Order: sequence, then C-alpha cells, then structure tokens
Amino acid sequence: MAPLLSRMSTEIGFGDAMIGVFGMMPTAMFGIAGIVAPTLGRRFGLERLTLVAVAATVIGIAARSAVSSTSALLILSGVALAGMGIGNIVIPPLVKRYFGDRVAMMSTVYITCVQLGTAVPAAIAVPLADAHGWRISLAIWALVPLAALLPWVWVVRARRGHDVADHTGEPTGPSLPVWRAPLAWGMSLMFGMTSLVTYSMFAWVPRILTDAGASESFGGAMVAVFSAVGFAATLFAPTVTARFANPFGWVLIFVACLLAGFAGLLWAPLHGTVLWVALLGLGPTTFPMALTLINLRTRTPSGSASLSGFTQGVGYLLACAGPLFFGLLHTWTHGWTVPFAFLVGAVLVLVSGAYVACKPRYLEDSLASK
Repeated sequence: MAPLLSRMSTEIGFGDAMIGVFGMMPTAMFGIAGIVAPTLGRRFGLERLTLVAVAATVIGIAARSAVSSTSALLILSGVALAGMGIGNIVIPPLVKRYFGDRVAMMSTVYITCVQLGTAVPAAIAVPLADAHGWRISLAIWALVPLAALLPWVWVVRARRGHDVADHTGEPTGPSLPVWRAPLAWGMSLMFGMTSLVTYSMFAWVPRILTDAGASESFGGAMVAVFSAVGFAATLFAPTVTARFANPFGWVLIFVACLLAGFAGLLWAPLHGTVLWVALLGLGPTTFPMALTLINLRTRTPSGSASLSGFTQGVGYLLACAGPLFFGLLHTWTHGWTVPFAFLVGAVLVLVSGAYVACKPRYLEDSLASK
C-alpha cells in the first residue's frame, strides 16, 4: 500500500501524519501479532489459527480497497496486517510439525515467498494504479491469500481427528515464560535490529542519493538493487544456517557488509553506489538466518511457536520506529552522519544478540534448567 498512499490521501482525505501512521502499521501489527499468536495457537491449534489468519487477510485487503473514510481504511488495513502477522508467526512451527526433517529447504521456500510477497506488489502497484486506479491495484492482491484459503480449509478438516492426540501426546513446550531464556532475547535482538536497519534503508536510500545529487529514478533503481540482492541472499541463507552448528561467523561477514555499505553511502554516495547498495543488500541476510534459527533452536512445534512469537513480536516492535528515528536525526542535525551512527549502534546490538542466538542449544533445555 505504501507506494499508493499519496494518491489515496488525495481521494480519501488524510494528511502526512496519517501517511506516517500507515507506514508504521505493518511492523507494529506484526509485533502485536507476535505477542498474541502463540497463545491463540495453543488455544485453537496452529492449523485453525492459520485458516483464520488467511481469511482475515483476504477480507482486510479486499474490503479496504472499497472504503472512502480514513478510519475504515485504518481498521481494515489493521485486519489485513494482523492476518499477515499471525501467518508470519505460525509458519515456523508448521514447518517444524510437517517438515521437521527438511527445515532448511522449507525455510528457504517460505522465506522466499515472504520476500516476493513484499517486493512484487511494491514494484507493480504504481503501474497497476496508473492503468486501473488505486482501488484495483490494492484489491487484486486479495487473490493471493484467497488461493491459499481452500487448501487450509482442507488441512483443518483433515486434522480434526488429530487435535486431541496433539494436545495430549505432544509436549506443551517450555514450562517457563520464553522471556526467561537468554536465547529468546538474543533472537529478538538479532531479528529486530536487522529489521530496523532494513526498513530504514528501504525508506531513506533514495533521499540519501538525491541529496548527494542523484536523480529520483536512480534512487529508485538502487532500492531495486537493494531488494534484489537481499532476495538472492534469501535463497542460500537457510541452508548455510542449518549446515553450521554455530553460524555466528556468517553473521560477522554480513555485519561487515552493512558497515561497509554505511561508510560508502556516507562518504562516497555517488562513487561505487551499486557496490555500496549491494553490500547493504547482503547485510540483512541475518533476517532469514534468524527465521531459520527459530526451528533449529527448538525441539517441538509448540516451542517453535513460542520462540517465533517472542522473536518476531519483540523484534518488529523494536524495528517499527527505526525509519522514524533515522529521519528525525537527519532533520535535527541536517546531515547523515548521526543517522548512520544510530544504525551502527543498532548493528552492534544485532551482533550481541546474534552471538547468543547462534550458540548451539535448545530453548526447551534452557528453560528446563532454570
């Protein structure tokens, strides 16, 4: 929806402040979903919760394209994003349940789909809106979760006879709150700081380059490079993460890419720009690494659900203010040095979290020993 907000604001009638609210909604709703989804999953089952989440996404996306008031758009966007956020949380434990022997492969598949689901709509939203109007450009994406709805109805019906067995035969997961485990906090910081840096760069790379004298089209092209490199990294990150007992060395490599990219954009934004942006695109490979570690650091689907909810809930809430703070620091200082120093601080927090998250151990064992 982000590329269409300007023309939507003209027709519906909301200002820049509300555009900022809509911009922060995805990470905020994903964070809230991370907090509530594990409890809902234990209460209703992962499959039923997934079905409801898919249905909410369909309804929210389709209905918001037909409204003419800001409040209705806000509420229905919240419904759609809540469905997507819950989907983010339940996929790792579902992979654990159904593909426990193929975690790396299936993690690659679903993380790739997540990346495509972010990049493709953003890339073609404006051309679609130019051709058919913003309402069609927004509504057409309801077809994607709609296509997933029927298979999930079948899965829920097929699982009905197994619900009791699942609740009695499968361990209920950690007996202590997940927040008591250092592993959970390490995962949250690794995931959250990666997301903070990623969203900040998505939002501000074009402005950094245009301030240096580049054209708007060049800034947009560099965002495309950033996305493309990140997508390519997604294809190998889960396999690399699963192959090493402690993949922290890879984290340091990707962190070095981030720091080099920051330095390049700060000190030589129009010299070697493609290289700096490509390095920045490699840096957030710690995002799919963190999602893969959710299953590699848990023994059971319920443990995976708990860790997934905590990691993504806390992580997204930490990340949602990143682009805002980056922009405020630029406004206050009239330069880019302090904003990039803020991102360097976030990267240092990322490293400390990843150091804890990458240690080879299981969440359930850590909590049982307390």
